[in-house]
Amino acid sequence: MRLFGYARVSTSQQSLDSQIKALKEAGVKPSRIFTDKVSGSHIHRDGLGHLRVKVEESDVILVKKLDRLGRDTADMIALIKEFDEMGVSIRFLDDGISTEGTMGKMVVTILSAVAQAERQRILERTNEGRIEAKAKGVKFGRKPSIDRKRILELHMNGIGATDIARQMGIGRSTVYKLLNITGNV
Repeated sequence: MRLFGYARVSTSQQSLDSQIKALKEAGVKPSRIFTDKVSGSHIHRDGLGHLRVKVEESDVILVKKLDRLGRDTADMIALIKEFDEMGVSIRFLDDGISTEGTMGKMVVTILSAVAQAERQRILERTNEGRIEAKAKGVKFGRKPSIDRKRILELHMNGIGATDIARQMGIGRSTVYKLLNITGNV
């Protein structure tokens, strides 16, 4: 039996240090720790791909937390099944769960469903907050960089699109586009 470790963070700004430290403390050699700095929603994860190639029957993969392995419940279950078919077990350090044995697999399935439900609730709360903010007048997105009123003003004063474009520091086609949208050409 060999121990392997897998650690993943969702963005390149996040650190893998605490996960790697926990894996080393659990007895995983540094050369057997595989990492990814990418959202779980990305299908292609190099670290996970290398781990799949390295493990063999009777090996054990250690992962710090349940949600670090799969993108969602279905992906996690598929990975657990894939490793199980290879004869490889997975242990989740923080959760005290192992896929070894029938009960371990059942608990992992239930907990991964709970983890996905929690992520879904977080997304729902975020969207509710966004809706509330919009209702209060908060504007999202990039601020307009072109003074549309000034373009209309110049146009109404008889200045041509080429001159407006020069004065405003924008393309002539942009001037035409804005004038057409407002129906003033």
